[in-house]
Amino acid sequence: MRMRKKPNLLPRMERAGAVLVPEPEEYAGRWLAAFPGYSALHVELGCGKGRFTAETAESRSDILLLAVEKVPDAMVVAMERVMERGINNVRFLDRDVSLLGTFLEKGEAERIYINFCDPWPKSRCAKNRLTAPGFLRLYADALADGGEIHFKTDNLPLFEWSVEQLQAERWDLREITNDLHRDGVFPYSAMTDYEAKFYAEGVKINRLVAKKTDKTLTSAAGAPERLRNASLRDAKGREDSLAHFAAEGEKSAEK
Repeated sequence: MRMRKKPNLLPRMERAGAVLVPEPEEYAGRWLAAFPGYSALHVELGCGKGRFTAETAESRSDILLLAVEKVPDAMVVAMERVMERGINNVRFLDRDVSLLGTFLEKGEAERIYINFCDPWPKSRCAKNRLTAPGFLRLYADALADGGEIHFKTDNLPLFEWSVEQLQAERWDLREITNDLHRDGVFPYSAMTDYEAKFYAEGVKINRLVAKKTDKTLTSAAGAPERLRNASLRDAKGREDSLAHFAAEGEKSAEK
């Protein structure tokens, strides 16, 4: 089930166009120079409707936050959120995560956020998970030495699998928890819309920080081996995620 297209998408995108970067490839290697006044570049992969985006940017006015999202019907809600709140340090990119290397130079980013990504539970789809080795090497390219991935998910099978991949790719893992809101000992982390819903329902949230070191594998190590026997038991699939996303999208389309 696909998210229903908003009939007023184009005019809404145009009205919020000041925070959209239509050709982000033109800024590769010079984001902080093109948008001066910020000390570091952070990147959110799959920003959805932008609650996390807006709250993170507000809490860190010293950073430039690039919010990457390939579903315009979700991204327009995030763009409007940022515009309505007068947040100036966010720019939106209508791009797939696989294109990360086309709009970020090596070592350009300080931090990457991955929140509640699709688990792609079937083994044959494991390469599509945003914590699969192929993606991890793209992130290692984009991050500066000592740069970090901040990863959150409600999906325990995905989380455990992701920990294994990160360890195999030689990331330094920190702040690991299977119940973020119970432990509550980690630095501030804004909630996504999904997270707020799960939290209200008592669903446990898994979180970790992965730090890039001089041992972390990058694309220079070549293509990772093909993933085998990588199915995730009891993990929600893409159709479930899209069905929920569609229901939420229909609500926001009524605005």
